[in-house]
Amino acid sequence: MSRTSAPAPVEDVGAVDIGNKVDSPLTHGLKQRHLSMIALGGVIGAGLFVGSGAGIAAAGPSIIVAYAISGLLVMLVMRMLGEMSAANPASGSFSVHAERAIGPWAGFTAGWAFWFLLCVAVGLEGIGAAKIMVGWFPDTPEWAWVALFMLVFCCTNLAAVKNFGEFEFWFAALKVGAIVVFLGIGVLAIVGFLPGSDASAPGSGNLTGIGGFMPNGSEGLIVGLLASVFAYGGLETVTIAAAESERPIEGVAKAVRTAMWRIAIFYIGSMAVIVTLVPWNDKAVVEKGPYVATLDHLGIPAAGQIMNVVVLVALLSAMNANIYGASRMACSLVSRRQGPKALGAVYGGVPRTAVLVSSVFGFVCVLLSYWRPNDIFQWLLNMIGALILVVWIFIAVSQLVLRRRTEREAPEKLVVKMWLYPVLTWVALAGMAAVFVLMAREEGTRLQLYWSGGLTLFLAVAGFVLQMVRTPVGESGAVAVAVAVAAGEGDPGGVPAEPAGESAAVVVAEPARVALAKADGEPAVEAEPVVCCRGCRGRRPGGRRE
Repeated sequence: MSRTSAPAPVEDVGAVDIGNKVDSPLTHGLKQRHLSMIALGGVIGAGLFVGSGAGIAAAGPSIIVAYAISGLLVMLVMRMLGEMSAANPASGSFSVHAERAIGPWAGFTAGWAFWFLLCVAVGLEGIGAAKIMVGWFPDTPEWAWVALFMLVFCCTNLAAVKNFGEFEFWFAALKVGAIVVFLGIGVLAIVGFLPGSDASAPGSGNLTGIGGFMPNGSEGLIVGLLASVFAYGGLETVTIAAAESERPIEGVAKAVRTAMWRIAIFYIGSMAVIVTLVPWNDKAVVEKGPYVATLDHLGIPAAGQIMNVVVLVALLSAMNANIYGASRMACSLVSRRQGPKALGAVYGGVPRTAVLVSSVFGFVCVLLSYWRPNDIFQWLLNMIGALILVVWIFIAVSQLVLRRRTEREAPEKLVVKMWLYPVLTWVALAGMAAVFVLMAREEGTRLQLYWSGGLTLFLAVAGFVLQMVRTPVGESGAVAVAVAVAAGEGDPGGVPAEPAGESAAVVVAEPARVALAKADGEPAVEAEPVVCCRGCRGRRPGGRRE
């Protein structure tokens, strides 16, 4: 084809939009309240409650700036993803968008990278939750708790999707409630009006009095920035869940539009409260976690145990959501012929085989936590370190392509629009590239970059090979003719100058003889397929050469 190849056929278990519904073998069991709370609770994870301590220790008070910069990047990514997901709700989310915009290999790479990321994260969260339980019950083995949590959430996801929605609704409600209470207590303490506390208003002493606002200079800020970027992972699940909600388009639009204030309040607001109340170099910030250290500093009774409960809930919530997201992504990939067919079997509206397979790695972590309890956590973390950035890059590139196509073919679908397109999309891509450069500079993150880069390269090559195998050279002429006729551009032998669009992509999925017959409004008849010859001369359906 000239200039650009037409997009490959994209079929997704949740990609056919009918009004504000999605025609799909998956059920629409998620209510709007489920989707709203999943979106709200999705920004509050263990990375915020626990992982932020290392960032504070490195960046000092400038961690506020680090979270603001990374938060802005995440806002842009979510806005881009929201634009595409509202226009084309699909359980494969950004994987479907990448396939439509770039090609099957891109959908394969983004989808399986995210699937692997979620599966490994399930194991990490299970190990983290088990450590809390062992702290409460010292005589119990860690692996037993991992096994128990995996069994519970595997069974939850094997049942109807509404069970997942209910679990996430109450988990998210508890997390949101805890963070709101913490912020309320923190603000009262900052202004000196916290009842029953002997701590006086700190003023700006902790912000500027211990080595200044950037005590470790730009290097400390960079470490804090890298820590903050990966704390935002998990926001993408809401666009996957939207395909199984009652009103997917409205749900995605609402979730994306409220992302800005949620990130600003929960993440940036929390960091501002913590570093204002507690000296950044207090060892308790890392050892106990920043939230526990803050509550202990204010003299809140049983602060450590209260926050351990909240962190446990955050970890269990993430396990539940990640099994769900991984299973739906796998099911979507299979429906687009990007994975083993057996993996996509749907029973009672639930892809149960995909749920089981997606849970396997979590159960493997039961054995790993038994054999290597001391170093397995860091090893797993290195494997998935930069994969979320790879996914974000696919989202940004897909949005650049699909925005132009949607404006040309179906502008009414742009319910959500990216701000200042395409300028801010390019700004986001530059920001992601900068994070990769910073990761390569830092010894602590360089290994993660290598592991994630190697896995991405492997998946890209595998996806490209699969694309070549599924699209033989001899069929390229047939695809071109089918697209041209379906789009109404010239005679059957012509080739469109531009991609024929989403509607034509569906036609391409059929044999060329069927597409040609349908284009003329005639019943499909057996005809000799178009074969590309030397000089791009095709063979007409009657055997006549051009």
